[in-house]
Amino acid sequence: MLDHAVTLLMRQFVTHDVKQFIVSKPAGFSVVPGQGVELAIDRPGLRELARPFTPTGLAADGVLEFTIKAYPAHTGVTQALHLLEPGARLFMSEPFGTIRYQGPGVFIAGGAGITPFLAILRDLAQKGEADAQTLIFSNKTPADVICEKELRHMLGDRCILTCTAAAAPGYDHRRVDRAYLEEKIADFTQQFYVCGPPPFIEAVNRDLSDLGARAESLVFER
Repeated sequence: MLDHAVTLLMRQFVTHDVKQFIVSKPAGFSVVPGQGVELAIDRPGLRELARPFTPTGLAADGVLEFTIKAYPAHTGVTQALHLLEPGARLFMSEPFGTIRYQGPGVFIAGGAGITPFLAILRDLAQKGEADAQTLIFSNKTPADVICEKELRHMLGDRCILTCTAAAAPGYDHRRVDRAYLEEKIADFTQQFYVCGPPPFIEAVNRDLSDLGARAESLVFER
């Protein structure tokens, strides 16, 4: 149920196909880092098309931030969001979701699957706890990496970036498969946070389990 009406205050590009959206925050609204909400645009033909997105700012911020990738080929909600101007009204649900911080570990993201981890890692960085985390972040090319400078700054050498469709200095040119996980991870008893397209989540969780990760240590959207 879309209980809240919010206003788009500003938007700007983060990458060539990803934008940051700043929207008003309803009074008393609270979200746990990693949780998502549903958003719908207050326009005819779009009000009924609510889609899930993850707030990527800090919980204490006076506004809400979303980091949203557009998929032009789909001509759907994300593309419509990217065309909005400040002042547009959206409807938003209460927060939901199973991704939340449960202790130090490895965050494994594919593409726009980084968004719940942005909220969690920013919160941990503010608390001085980011140095206990590792990120493995897969994209097609370096141009697709969302918030790369911030992630490298927060995590240093523990920010591992790999690109599947292009080779470039500073990035691995590998897929996140069992061999890659075994090479990059020494301890499979820690927490693992996984987010990305459904086939990516399924394959990574299967590989982690095969390598010894416990089912209760796998944190993903169920």
